[in-house]
Amino acid sequence: MARSTYISENLTQQQIDFILMLDEEELDIFSLLDIEELVGKRFSDVNEIVENLVHKKILSRIERGKYCRANFRDELAIGTFVVQLGAVAYWTALNRYGLTEQFSNTVFIQTTHLKKDKSIFGTSYKFIKIANNKRVGISKEGHGSHEYFITDIDKTIVDCFDLPQYSGGYAELLRAFNQAKLSSDSMITYSKAINNIAATKRMGYLAELLDKPGLKAFIRYAKEQVNTKYNLFDPQGNEKGDFVAEWKLRLNITKEEILDITNKQY
Repeated sequence: MARSTYISENLTQQQIDFILMLDEEELDIFSLLDIEELVGKRFSDVNEIVENLVHKKILSRIERGKYCRANFRDELAIGTFVVQLGAVAYWTALNRYGLTEQFSNTVFIQTTHLKKDKSIFGTSYKFIKIANNKRVGISKEGHGSHEYFITDIDKTIVDCFDLPQYSGGYAELLRAFNQAKLSSDSMITYSKAINNIAATKRMGYLAELLDKPGLKAFIRYAKEQVNTKYNLFDPQGNEKGDFVAEWKLRLNITKEEILDITNKQY
C-alpha cells in the first residue's frame, strides 16, 4: 500500500504516478540509473519528471543523478550512497559504536574510489580512499533506504590506528581501544590488511600495557611484526620520551599518561 498520496493541481498525472511508484517501492533515496532499471518504459522521460519534482520541492537533488525525498536526511545512508563501495568509518564509526563521546561535524566515509570531500544538505563529508586490500571488516546496518555499510568495531579501531588523523584525537582513540571488546583473530586479520607495522606495534604495545582481555594471540602476532625502526607511540606528537626496545616504540606519551587517559591503575 502506498504510504502517502499526493494531490496537487501543480502535479501532472505522470508526476503523481512517479511519486506513488516511489511509495510502493519504499524508495527514499535513489539514482536515475536505479529508477530507469526499475520502471522500464512506464514513464516517457524519467529525468524530466525527477527534475520537475525537484523544482517543486517534492524531491531533493543530492548530486548529479542522485536524489532523495525532500525530507530524507539520513546522513549515514546519504554518505555511503554517493560513492561506490562507501562505508561509514573512523571517527564517525567510533561515535556510532559509543566508543567516543566526541561528535564530529564531519561524516567520515571510507571507499576504494576517489571522491572529493563535499557538503550535502549542510553536512560535511570526508571521503578517504583506501587500497582494495584494506576493504575488509564491513557490515551492514539499517534497512531499506536507511541501509548503509560501516566498518565493524575491530576494523574501526585498526583503521583509526592506521590513519589516526581521522580518529578524533589520539587520547580519544586510546580510550576507545580500552573500551572496545576486541577479538585477536579479527585484529590480526585487519592488521594484515592495512599492512602498517608501526600501527600494529602501537596496538600490540597498548593491548599488553592495558592487559586487554582476549588479545594475547594478537599481542604475540604484533611482537612478531616488530622491526628495527623506532616509531613514536603518538605519530602526530613530538619527538621525545623513553624508548621501549621490545616494541621499538618511543613513548612521547608516557606509560603513566596512557594509563591515566584510559583510567587504568598503574
